[in-house]
Amino acid sequence: MISVLEPIMEVESSRSYIDELYSSDQRKCLDAIVRLKNSVIGSDRQKGSVIEQGVVPRLLQILGDNISSYPMKVEATITLGSLAKGTEEHIEALLDMRIVPLLISTLKSEDPRLLEVCLCCLRTVFQSSSAPVDLIYEDPNLVTHLLNLLSHSVSNQVCITTILTAACKTCENQNFLCEHGVVPALAALLCSPHYKVQMPSLSCLANMCFQNSKVSTVVSTTSYGGKSVPDLLVTLMARDKPSEMQMGSARCLTYMHRAGAIGSEDTKILYKTLPCLVRLCKKDRPPSERVLAAETLAYLTEVDTELQRLASISNHLVPTLAEFLRHPGARGLNGTSSIVVPPPPAAPLDPTSDPLAANNYSLLSSPTLISGSPAGLAAFASLGANDEDIRKKIIETDNLMEHIVAGLQDSSPKVRLAAVRCLHSLSRSVQQLRTTFQDHSVWRPLMQLLQGAGEDVLSVASSTLCNLLLEFSPSKEPILESGAVDLLCQLTKRKDPALRLNGIWALMNMAFQAEQKIKSQILNTLGTEQIFRLLSDSEVNVLMKTLGLLRNLLSTKPHIDHIMGLHGNQIMQAVILILEGNHGAEVKEQALCILANIADGDCAKEFIMSNEDVLKKLTNYMLHSNVKLQIAAIFCISNLAWKEEGGALERQARLRDMGVHKLLQQLIATSDTMLFDKVKTALTQFSES
Repeated sequence: MISVLEPIMEVESSRSYIDELYSSDQRKCLDAIVRLKNSVIGSDRQKGSVIEQGVVPRLLQILGDNISSYPMKVEATITLGSLAKGTEEHIEALLDMRIVPLLISTLKSEDPRLLEVCLCCLRTVFQSSSAPVDLIYEDPNLVTHLLNLLSHSVSNQVCITTILTAACKTCENQNFLCEHGVVPALAALLCSPHYKVQMPSLSCLANMCFQNSKVSTVVSTTSYGGKSVPDLLVTLMARDKPSEMQMGSARCLTYMHRAGAIGSEDTKILYKTLPCLVRLCKKDRPPSERVLAAETLAYLTEVDTELQRLASISNHLVPTLAEFLRHPGARGLNGTSSIVVPPPPAAPLDPTSDPLAANNYSLLSSPTLISGSPAGLAAFASLGANDEDIRKKIIETDNLMEHIVAGLQDSSPKVRLAAVRCLHSLSRSVQQLRTTFQDHSVWRPLMQLLQGAGEDVLSVASSTLCNLLLEFSPSKEPILESGAVDLLCQLTKRKDPALRLNGIWALMNMAFQAEQKIKSQILNTLGTEQIFRLLSDSEVNVLMKTLGLLRNLLSTKPHIDHIMGLHGNQIMQAVILILEGNHGAEVKEQALCILANIADGDCAKEFIMSNEDVLKKLTNYMLHSNVKLQIAAIFCISNLAWKEEGGALERQARLRDMGVHKLLQQLIATSDTMLFDKVKTALTQFSES
């Protein structure tokens, strides 16, 4: 019964002063506001009760009218700020009543105390993810006005830097703040004697620099008190500073480095930022700090091989990160940055490329509670992106693969993403593909993850699948049996170019030295119409991998003849489309290599020999200024003229009539050794006349 009567009694007991809120007597009204303020402090239940009674509109009226005294406005604003410190539902109610536009308009007041409490209230409201922070930019003079208010009090400095941090979400926001003088103001605040001023200033600076080369360059060249901002940050990173301050400074320098404003060889990165982040990962630090340090370290090192190498040998980092996996229950805040940038596609391993290519994905996201496990996996993903020795260190971590497999099936999207990124880095190791990956059947949870995954997970998971489909991977066969062809063909139709690339790349890997039935399945599922669409793709990498797929499909004589017998006209049309298109030499080289493969077939040769236009194109490319194109064209001619195959004399005669033999005799004088070898081989195929 008490739970039912209690709120009624509270309403009745407060009725008298709530009624006085509407009194025309300003003294009575002020007294009522103060009593109301005192009643809601520290009690979410009281805050909810007051909001339900419809008191907020009266407080907003007092703040916004021209009749109420400044003391009344001050107390009303403090009360609103207290209500905003309640639950998310309480803040939503205030936002629905348009508290933010009113607070922003109140910033024009000339009363210092009202300005101060108004900023405090606005800071509290802006902590909500639902707050309309973009309203800060509606009046182009507002940011300048806020900067002018910084000198009024320490409270103003704390509030304004926090407000600007919350309002810095996009590249446009970053540039606007930079252009309106925020960077010099923050540089000055970094030198404040007050910790509570320095910390939000670091957060604001970090948000402004994140993935913004223009702003980061301005920050790196800004000075205060004779010291550049990077030097000021190094000072704040000293071991005698609070660890939160060290972390904030390291984040700023990390973002400036990744934005290209500070090189990886700079001592501030090599000998200050990197060691600081490694140190903050240690288990003597608070869990939230360790998580943020590991994620920031992952971001710092993810694209630089030397930083990865140094980090891996610094202060027992690999065993330290292994602790994150053994104690996944440690939970903490993932930073204060509210900028969310979609990760660029990770580059899958290509049979014809360097298997140690970098991952190239971003690890940072909006504030959220996470466990230590994904932070450790994220750091391992970056450290192992390029170096096989580092991967060996990582893979020796106790039960690492069990943690990854479990992470792939975790209910948390963040954990799944970290696990698949770590798996992607490790999948760059030929040895791991042949051993550890097979032992743990990682393809099973990976294929499950690909079903209905979000685009961020899907991008990395499909990149990993590309590596698991290489011909030396034992996982290739079971992946094929689990429906990978359909899944990958669907990826090639996605709007995201990264997903199209991964889909066609994986199909290319799948087709490499594959059985004829697999090649036919790929070609039939993908369809020639989709191949033509991919050959017209705006992304050159998608075009290149599509040509690579055709090369892999058209390999070994029986397969070439079979596929050309079914789809020869369409394939020839596709090759001509590329050769006649406005493409670079590397694209046209792939098209010529496809022709060379077709020329290697027994029956397929006729698709070239019967096409005078294609033969003329080959003779033209024999004299091209690009040596690679010459070599590819001559390789095709050599296959057509191959003297040990049936009908060789007739084909040679036709090529002689077109002047091919004379061109080869001219080219034998080349100084290029590779071209010389191809010309010599081609000439030896022609019978003496």
